[in-house]
Amino acid sequence: MESLLGTSIKTRTLHMIGNAHIDPVWLWQWHEGFHEVKATFRSALDRMKEYDDFIFVASSAAFYDWVEKSDPAMFAEIKQRVREGRWQVVGGWWIEPDCNIPGGESFVRQGLYGQRYFKEKLGVTARVGFNVDSFGHSGTLPQILKKSGLSYYVFLRPMPHEKSLPSRLFWWEADDGSRVLAFRIAFEYLSWGKELDIHVRRCADEMKDPQDEFMCFYGVGNHGGGPTRENLESIYRLNADPDLPTLVLSSPEAFFESVESKNWHLPVVHSDLQKHASGCYAAHSGIKRWNRLAENRLLAAEKWSILAAHTTGQPYSTDFERAWKSVLFNQFHDILAGTSLEAAYDDARDSYGEALTIADRQMNYAVQSFAWNIHIEPEAGMKPIVVFNPHTWPVKANVELEMYRWEPSAVLVAENGQRIPHQEVQSATSTGRVRLSFMADLPALGYRTYRLLPKGEPAETNPVQASDTVLENERLRLEFDPQTGYIARLYDKQAQVEVFKGDAATPVVIDDRSDTWGHDVFRFDQIAGAFKAVSVRLVEHGPVKSVIRVTSEYGKSTLVQDFTMYPNRSQIDVNVVVDWREQLKVLKLRFPINVDFMKVTHEVPYGTIEQFANGEELPVQSWVDVSGIARGRGNLYGFSLLNDGKYSLDVNVRDIGLTVLRSPAYAHHVPHTLKPGALHSYIDQGIQRFSYSMLPHAGSWEQAGTVKRAAELNQRPIALVATYHPEGKLPQADCFIDVKPDNVIVSVLKKAEDNDDMIIRAYETTKSACKSTIHLTGLARTIETQFAPGEIKTFRVPRDLSQPIVETNLLEWEE
Repeated sequence: MESLLGTSIKTRTLHMIGNAHIDPVWLWQWHEGFHEVKATFRSALDRMKEYDDFIFVASSAAFYDWVEKSDPAMFAEIKQRVREGRWQVVGGWWIEPDCNIPGGESFVRQGLYGQRYFKEKLGVTARVGFNVDSFGHSGTLPQILKKSGLSYYVFLRPMPHEKSLPSRLFWWEADDGSRVLAFRIAFEYLSWGKELDIHVRRCADEMKDPQDEFMCFYGVGNHGGGPTRENLESIYRLNADPDLPTLVLSSPEAFFESVESKNWHLPVVHSDLQKHASGCYAAHSGIKRWNRLAENRLLAAEKWSILAAHTTGQPYSTDFERAWKSVLFNQFHDILAGTSLEAAYDDARDSYGEALTIADRQMNYAVQSFAWNIHIEPEAGMKPIVVFNPHTWPVKANVELEMYRWEPSAVLVAENGQRIPHQEVQSATSTGRVRLSFMADLPALGYRTYRLLPKGEPAETNPVQASDTVLENERLRLEFDPQTGYIARLYDKQAQVEVFKGDAATPVVIDDRSDTWGHDVFRFDQIAGAFKAVSVRLVEHGPVKSVIRVTSEYGKSTLVQDFTMYPNRSQIDVNVVVDWREQLKVLKLRFPINVDFMKVTHEVPYGTIEQFANGEELPVQSWVDVSGIARGRGNLYGFSLLNDGKYSLDVNVRDIGLTVLRSPAYAHHVPHTLKPGALHSYIDQGIQRFSYSMLPHAGSWEQAGTVKRAAELNQRPIALVATYHPEGKLPQADCFIDVKPDNVIVSVLKKAEDNDDMIIRAYETTKSACKSTIHLTGLARTIETQFAPGEIKTFRVPRDLSQPIVETNLLEWEE
């Protein structure tokens, strides 16, 4: 048989990739997954004894770690087969995670801990990124992959009916220009345990001239298993068929190296790879919230821990690696996506809890070591408060902390004598303690000491004008409809713009009969009704902030939104408590933005992307922005919606719909149906809490500082009631970094993995090339560098100050 180019079909090569996709958690808990990993690896080793040319590929450093710790003899066998080249390590990550929900730094840590494990334990690193079952892939991944030593990428989803691609083999490019050679698997990443005739023939039919090499994945998967004897015997038999390509037992790396050497003209794809299972980005609010909290608290704790190590001598903990590995494991695509059985989320809660405990403990050690060394003279009746900023830019933020009640004559002053307005707000307790609220102006990655004095000259104030339905400051006027509880009007007084076109913050309930993944559903728009207010009232009012609480009901569910306005600020913060009692429904909050010629932009891991405003569900991170021309005014205007734990929304023309929650049944997968009368367990029942912020702005989101405002919502200042330390050597306020320009953010400061050096990671946020200066004021060290649009850079700062700062890759290895 000949191909269309007239060559024999046998000159073509079908690379047969023996693998076993293992879901460590899905319809089973991790304990069962643990056993399946060992059984699958044992089976692969046994096949190698039976078939001299058999090659097996496996990802996920977490699996190897399980085997190493529970069966050293098997691990030694694997190590030997790796040396022989018959066991190929792929993936290079700790696990095969969801590839949209984790933050950018989590993807970096997947490679950091995965690749370093493989290098230390097996003497190799992976070159092929491998996420064959993940439901979509962020467009920023090529840069992260490339800078983690991964030049190639293998995936399955989205499939052709969900995402059109010019070829199954293509260059995948990120905004900074980084490229990886990517391959979309044909049909399935697995086979069943018998003959492979149908599977091989349909894969062979996918070969398109002039591409004469292709990959076909085989081996029992999902619950493990791997290639069987029947699989291998059928490959040998099929290889004798003159109507099929040459079948070679191979690996993805061998395939990529071969095709790369042929210099084919391959298309370039510069986009994310979506959309499969659109519903999973809103399934199980708990796991989404735990993930966001753990990521941000670990990052904040690392920053202050490395600063404490350099400043006060506080030891840097070795527990961070364990905490990160817990987070990374729970980012597995069937856990973080909310698509596993219910019991899996008890396990995930406990595991995230360990990570959060480590982060909180190490943060406490760090900030306490600073507070203990700050020079604070005794004053009768004075209470010192030290506030720490985890961000590498100056921050003005509302700070609240529990205290015993103070005298009405009390005043709050900063270290420079500036009087600071403060306010008593409702305590979380009913035992006589109260909550102090004030606005803190904090230096970049620094701290500031405030003193609560028993009496003094009160601060000048200009409180928000407030009633039960109206909040107004120098910049904004916010009005509520007392009947519905919806925002009736948000007016920007300075820009003279009506921000919304109609009611906003509207809690819309949508019918959703889809499965847990939301398979083959691209829009959630079948409206069932909406929450309606039972109470709209002013609950806090003072010189620092004023709060209107809107309590609404739908069916058996309750929604409480506390809208907070501050003097002379354009950001409105909203704390939300939902008591959800509905099933097979979606809850969205809708915000119709009053602009034309709009552009929709949202955050993705370590970057941003522009999207169509077509009403389809999108995976997002901590913010979305709709900007355009203000209707009736003609000036550039926009609205950013920030959140601290949600990952899904739609934008329908100019109308943002933040998806608060979905309540499908746990682990329901089509074509299976829910049995009438059966007792099913539904997701997101009961109480959950989260926050969002409304940031209307003149100009673009870049000019409004949306990226930094969202980061501030997710990593909040740390406030500590301190004591007197007249012997302390540290000043009452300090700053440890200065970064220029504003579009460069330093996201990570941590101890190096292999010594006491400091690692600094920074990224460009607006897709604008720039020169940048990062000055480490505490160390008197300066980094001067050039960023490409959207580029991520990593630097090693030696503990020995006589040694130069060097740029490194994401694995902390110099290239």
